[in-house]
Amino acid sequence: MSVSFAGLLLIPTDFGYPLFAVLVFLQGAGGGLFAAPNTSLVMSSVPAHLRGAASGMRATFMNAGMVLSIGVFFSLMVAGLASSLPQTLHDGLTAQGVPSAAAAHAASLPPVGTLFAAFLGYNPMQQLLGPQVLGALPPANAATLTGREFFPALISGPFHDGLSVVFTLAIVMGLVGAAASLVRGRSVRLPAAGGSIKTPVIAAAGARSGEESA
Repeated sequence: MSVSFAGLLLIPTDFGYPLFAVLVFLQGAGGGLFAAPNTSLVMSSVPAHLRGAASGMRATFMNAGMVLSIGVFFSLMVAGLASSLPQTLHDGLTAQGVPSAAAAHAASLPPVGTLFAAFLGYNPMQQLLGPQVLGALPPANAATLTGREFFPALISGPFHDGLSVVFTLAIVMGLVGAAASLVRGRSVRLPAAGGSIKTPVIAAAGARSGEESA
């Protein structure tokens, strides 16, 4: 999964679908290869009469982690956008002939608004600049500003900056999970309800004591 996130960092913002599909497939395969054995290990590490509670706790932590991750990742995404988005918007608008004051006003658009406008495929330039500013521009520039390609192309750089922060954290979390899996140690078989736990060393010592008594 960490490798897939690294690949998503390296591809351009105008990526082709085949490479993107391969990376997403790799990410899904990595998640599947981890989830099934991890669940099996958790459930086999508790006595049979406690497996219902263990399953509930596992599901609770998994769902809570998913909800928290959405909040954390969107916060990091907005932070990455806020660092470069205002200057990028200002420069892109002034390059199309928009007065500096109007460009500065449009560049003050909150990063969250920009993010959701991009997700919805909506260009807010017409509402941000207003008919007076757009009417004073050459028709070709006004058409470019309100077209379907200007806004997505303009914010692609800041958007990639935000994704870099998010994907870097995802890579680190994946590597931490892999390291934790490597050092977890050997699992111990637990008996059914009411039984006692015997490690191989204790069992061997008990068998040797029985032989000496005999």
